[in-house]
Amino acid sequence: MTSLRHLTSTLLLATGMLFLAACGDSNARVTLKLTDAPGDGIEKAVVTISKVYLKGSVDGKEDGKGDVVLLSEPVTTDLLTLANDTADLVKDAEVPAGTYKELRFVITGGYIQVKQDGASRIFATSRDYAGLPDGAQVDGDLQMPSASSSGLKVKFDKDADVTVTSDDDQKVILVDFDVAQSFGKEAGGSGKWVMRPIIKGADLEFSGNVEVSLEAGDVSLPLGPAQLSSFSAVLINADGSRETMSLTASTATRYVADFKFLLPGTYQVDLVGPEGVTFSTDLTRPATATVGSGAEANVDFVLTSFDVK
Repeated sequence: MTSLRHLTSTLLLATGMLFLAACGDSNARVTLKLTDAPGDGIEKAVVTISKVYLKGSVDGKEDGKGDVVLLSEPVTTDLLTLANDTADLVKDAEVPAGTYKELRFVITGGYIQVKQDGASRIFATSRDYAGLPDGAQVDGDLQMPSASSSGLKVKFDKDADVTVTSDDDQKVILVDFDVAQSFGKEAGGSGKWVMRPIIKGADLEFSGNVEVSLEAGDVSLPLGPAQLSSFSAVLINADGSRETMSLTASTATRYVADFKFLLPGTYQVDLVGPEGVTFSTDLTRPATATVGSGAEANVDFVLTSFDVK
């Protein structure tokens, strides 16, 4: 996959992966990738990541003495471009053998573009933030508490440490930056926005996907099976964040949406039909999907009615 050095504005708010591969007597190589769950109503979520480092103990040293810097050259990226995808942020960084408790992202600036009162408005960390588009009008402030000092903490799945050994097979850690949960308006009616990131990490070998399918069954559709393409699948995580994906043809009569790079856990799955239509399915909606170790969860809907209002 192309390095993020060549994708400085093509990432999303959400997340990544670590590849840990053997590289000598005491070091391993690490590649960091990001992925994201999009946020409703947020059109852009641009951040400048100035530093990424692993925090923990190395060869018995106390925490804080074994920090390993993975990225020290600033990268500016729109996190929203990573939905259902990943992109490289760090490639083949050498990491000494040891135990690491968390990743930290130091973010030194950013802006979000949101839909408010029928217009797109920009909230930025400063009026002269270098990542702003030319001629952009800043409508308000975006605050990032502690993001530029101690950095944003990324805990690994179930708060487990990650141990790197010199003879490791390749390991992958997925970091998911949840946009919908990470940005919100400041309390008190000030009009400011605050970024309090929700970021989670897990071994990619334990990540999975949810495939959602829809078939017409015995229901007659005005446009035939192709009308199923006007439906969308909705995935809802445990925090209530929603991701919507259009259904596309898998066969002539079966349409699917595949949500990839998901952390282990339980998700709710729903369908959205075309405007002006009421419909029902054989499964009660929302249905439940449980993502397990490297496995695919399937939610298969069949239409039982389709009525145009």
